[in-house]
This record gives sequence, C-alpha cells and structure tokens, in this order.
Amino acid sequence: MMNISSLAKQLGLAIASLAFIVGSFFMSVAPAAADVVTVKMGSDKGQLVFEPKEVKIMVGDTVKWVNNKAFPHNIVFDGHAELSHKKLAQKPKAALESTFNEAGEFTYYCSPHRGAGMVGKVIVEG
Repeated sequence: MMNISSLAKQLGLAIASLAFIVGSFFMSVAPAAADVVTVKMGSDKGQLVFEPKEVKIMVGDTVKWVNNKAFPHNIVFDGHAELSHKKLAQKPKAALESTFNEAGEFTYYCSPHRGAGMVGKVIVEG
C-alpha cells in the first residue's frame, strides 16, 4: 500500500517531467521567418512612382523592389550605401532587395527619375 508521501513524490515527478517535455518543445521551435515586402518600381499606368510609396516593416525584414513600368530604375539611399542598388535594373520584372537590420526611417529614390518625384520611404520598427 502506498502512503500519501510516496504518491505526492510520484505525482510531483510526473508533473516536473511533463513541464520539462513541454518546455523543451517551445525552446526548439524556430523563430518566425522575416517578411519580404514588395514595392513596384513604376505604377501600373506607367507613372514614375514607387507603389506603395511608403512601407512599414520590422527589423530583419526585406524590401523587394520589382521593375514594373517605365524602367530602367534603381534604388539609392543617401548615407546608406549598404542598402542601395545604384546599378540600373534594365529588364521587366527585374528585382532588387535590401534587408533592414536596424530601426529607423530610410528615404530612397530612383536616380534617373528623382526629379520626377520617384521617391519612397521604408519605416523600420524595432
């Protein structure tokens, strides 16, 4: 016959084992994947704009710019050469990507079309 003390020890051991197993499952789950946000370079009607003009992302996310209309286009960030793509994307559907690893506001432009107002902004939240 089991006494109450022995039963309490076995129950405590079972609960501790279950907590360890469940806890280790959550530790082994991979973190959520970073997002990729797409921005069109040139509107569907051929206007010299970025669509959308402004995007909000989280640290670690990537922005992918895709040639849409009225190309060639590029992406230039003043003061952030590591994010820029100064070489012109010449072909339809050509894509340029930058991953943002710090919070802040990053204004960019297309150098051939800056004078026409082809300017955009990436807001990165921490």
